[in-house]
Amino acid sequence: MTNDKHNHAENFLFRLITEELEQIPFGRKMCTRFPPEPNGYLHIGSAYAIHTNFTTAHRFNGTFHLRFDDTNPLKEDIEYVNAIIEDIKWLGYDPGVHVYYGSDYSEQIYNAAVTLIKRGKAYVCDLTPDEVTAYRGTLTEPGTNSPYRNRTFEENLSFFAKMKNGEFPTSSKVVRAKIDMASPNINLRDPVIYRIIHAEHYRTGKDWCIYPMYDFAHPIQDAIEGITYSLCSIEFKNHRPLYEWVLQQLDIPEPPRQREFGRLNLTGVVTSKRFLRQMVEGGYVDGWDDPRLPTIQGLRRRGFTPASIRSFTETIGSIRTESTVDISLLDHCLRQDLKDKTISLMAVMQPLKVVITNYPEDTVELLKIENNSENEALGKREVPFSRTVYIERDDFLEQPSKGFHRLSPNAEVRLKGAYFIRCEEVIKNSDTGEITELRCTYDPLTKSGTGFTGRKVKGTIQWVSEAHAVKADIHLYEKLLLEQEIPKDGGDWAALLNPDSLVAVKDALIEPFVNPVRPEQKFQLFRHGYFCADRKYSSGERLVLNRIVPLKDTWGKR
Repeated sequence: MTNDKHNHAENFLFRLITEELEQIPFGRKMCTRFPPEPNGYLHIGSAYAIHTNFTTAHRFNGTFHLRFDDTNPLKEDIEYVNAIIEDIKWLGYDPGVHVYYGSDYSEQIYNAAVTLIKRGKAYVCDLTPDEVTAYRGTLTEPGTNSPYRNRTFEENLSFFAKMKNGEFPTSSKVVRAKIDMASPNINLRDPVIYRIIHAEHYRTGKDWCIYPMYDFAHPIQDAIEGITYSLCSIEFKNHRPLYEWVLQQLDIPEPPRQREFGRLNLTGVVTSKRFLRQMVEGGYVDGWDDPRLPTIQGLRRRGFTPASIRSFTETIGSIRTESTVDISLLDHCLRQDLKDKTISLMAVMQPLKVVITNYPEDTVELLKIENNSENEALGKREVPFSRTVYIERDDFLEQPSKGFHRLSPNAEVRLKGAYFIRCEEVIKNSDTGEITELRCTYDPLTKSGTGFTGRKVKGTIQWVSEAHAVKADIHLYEKLLLEQEIPKDGGDWAALLNPDSLVAVKDALIEPFVNPVRPEQKFQLFRHGYFCADRKYSSGERLVLNRIVPLKDTWGKR
């Protein structure tokens, strides 16, 4: 899975873990985990986190767990579980046969809370959520002890049992760890570790009405599974003291170690699950798999490959702090993966009819055209040529500007892989003045591949035979956001989103190729870019192609 060219010595996590294991080794094999909450779909930042945990496990000859952090029934759904499992396997980070669920450890986590209460390290608090926040203090001022902090452990055990039995309404009581309300780390100011939620859980049903907070459940789940290194993104660094406190108070032998790596952001891309949900639920995009979104499902539907995403994460390497990477690097990795794997086809987005008046009627000629690829396996393809073809409307100018080397009146160009043609007449709509047809002649001696060495032309343009063209709807994508900076609350998405992020081209014409087109099948359309058959809407009745990336590679030029 890992790139052999990648210098492991430069990976700060590998170096850190190596040094720690030399000083204090574990008595068990390396084990890492990726713990997504099933309340949305994975995105490109998630792929980086998965890659970090997966490659670390394999670097140290260990194992990798996929464990769902499903301790909040209000947001979680089996739809997200299935999508996450599918995404991880598609990316190539197979978690194996067994998938882990935090909800499976509900009894053990409950018993851990009971242990803390018995040891005087946790208590039941009746403060409202707003009061808990107010009592917590600020970054510069200490918090204030809860008036319920000194309840006896017998009282706390009694209240906690009643919470479990459903005798109190939602949010009326919580269990808090008893640590230090004056700690400079706000996460240690008696954090909430259990709350009441009267809601059915997608997995455990109505068995529970109390649910642990992630910061409490996380270290316990890691300990149960024998995780050695809990690798988290950098925003969890201030949570590490609480992670370690829980394990220490529960006397966990050889406790897991939490270590952090940098969070990945991409220029012009939203990776906040909260913001993604706002766009999806607000109907601003076509679901979680909208090809404009950075979700794994969206990238896959647009046409990105697992290999390109893995190459992207490997190229970034191991980052220590929150970093923003230019999205053109992701596009570059995709082009590098596709350039020798995809057949090239001629396609006309805005068709302009061309009648070759001196070409024999009812004649169809099969021309051999080479693919634009260094992969010899793709070889040549045969393309039908006939009297009437279509060219790209932009390839003709009635009054050509300086430097225009395509078709114009009384000028010649080569039709790619075919003949020279000369424009003899321009036909226009009498009402609108729009050009509707060009009448041209061809020179039969100029057929490609025949060794013609006569006059030369400066331009070569693509074409599609009218009688053989395949119709397709083509989706052209641009950046989703007008601005890279997004207000903290998300704000007005109608104003934030680029109205031209999707341009749908109806009835584009493509040269004939092998049918039926498979979902996610990829092509290079001559001059236009790399395209993918939309896995959601493309069918045998209607071909829908998504442009993955244009051919121009800004990152590669750097």
